[in-house]
Parts: sequence; C-alpha cells; structure tokens
Amino acid sequence: MAESSPSLVVVSAHAGDFVWRAGGAIAAAALRGERATVVCLSYGERGESASQWLAGKSLEEIKALRREEASAAASALGADIEFLDLGDYPLRESDEAVAQLVDVYRRTQPTVVLTHTLVDPYNGDHPAAARMALQARVLAQAIGVANSDGSYPSREQIIGAPPVFFFEPHQPEQCDFRPNVLLDITDAFPRKRAAMECLPAQKHMWSYYTDLAVRRGVQVKRNAGPNLGLAHETMGEAYVRYYPQVTGELA
Repeated sequence: MAESSPSLVVVSAHAGDFVWRAGGAIAAAALRGERATVVCLSYGERGESASQWLAGKSLEEIKALRREEASAAASALGADIEFLDLGDYPLRESDEAVAQLVDVYRRTQPTVVLTHTLVDPYNGDHPAAARMALQARVLAQAIGVANSDGSYPSREQIIGAPPVFFFEPHQPEQCDFRPNVLLDITDAFPRKRAAMECLPAQKHMWSYYTDLAVRRGVQVKRNAGPNLGLAHETMGEAYVRYYPQVTGELA
C-alpha cells in the first residue's frame, strides 16, 4: 500500500448526481489542492433526461449531451471525471462493473470515498451504485484480487481503508438519511453553483439545492460551537459516515 496524498473519489450513479449532492465537497477538495475524481457509472440517459427524449433526440445523442454537461460540471468543480457507461434504469450490478471500480480505486488511491445511500425507494440505481462502491473498496484492499486485466496488484497498488460518506439523497426522510457529518462549503459554493448551471436539462434542481445548502449551512453554524466565527451566509452539505471513525482523541 502506497502512502497516499489526499484523494477524493466520488461514485455517482448518473451524470448529474455528483453535482447536486457532493459538489461542495468536491470543490472544497479542489480548492485545497487535492485530487478529486468523479466516476459516473452511467449518463442518466434513460431516467434523468426526459426533456431530451421529449425533444426527439436519440439515445446516443442524449448520452453525448449528458457526457458533455457532466464534463463541464466536473471542470467547474475542479475535478477529473470518468464514465463507465454501464446504463441506467436499471443500473445493473455486475462483477465486471465492480472490477472497473477496483481499477479506479487502485489508480487513484482514495483517502475519502463519497457515494449514494444504501436505501432509496425512488431510484434503485442509487443503492446499486453504493453497493458496488463499497464492494470495490473492500476488494481493492486485497492483494490477491486481480485487476480487471487479470494482473495482480503490487503492494503499492492496493489501497488502505478510506472512510466512506453517503451524500444526501433527494428525499432524505424516505431514504433513512440521518446525517452525522455537516460540511461547511461556503467558500466552495460558487463553484458548486457554476457546476449546477452546467446541467440545464435539470434546471429545476438549481434552486432546490441552493436552498438545501442554505438550510444545511444553518445546521453547520448551530453545531459548530460559538467561537468559530462562521459567516452568516454559511452554506453546507450533509453526509453519513458509514464506517467508524478511528481517533486517539475525542473532539
């Protein structure tokens, strides 16, 4: 296992998910000079591109458009982006897809992983993405698990045990989402807003996720203690940490 510089990996079921749900965390990492990599498992071409279907575009045209939009959004956030093109509605779990994620983890050496919740009654693609992200994280640690090309990893290629955070789903109450991590994204929010505006097919989401950032920002301030001097305009994102935090000091 190599000593890793900070490296954020975001596993996104569809081409827009990473923007709405984790754009602040991605932009904040990039602003700190850290590497951020988004992995889009699908383009969201079937389930999240209704306006393009209604406009009469073909499947390939829609996929190309979503790829272009997501690439622009990732650039606005300061992240690299990769597309696995696994298809959506449904996003099917497979050994091959997990193997591709193992390759990504070993190449990027994540120190933090962000992905969807394991419960979402409105969109089965989201839990499928989370399950594959978690399975790949475990397999990428095992030196006896081959890469997708059949070769075995070196000691430097296997990964450690990066913490995994589930980002906030669109309907949190229905997804059993109870955040235990609140992230201050105030300085990063302009980048998040710019990234959202790269996704005009889902323009109705712009105000929703701006308002959500304001509400989570109120909670950031309320839970930060009285002496941190957080700005009145604090913006936030909410997460659930999946694995226990290991620490030598409670703070």
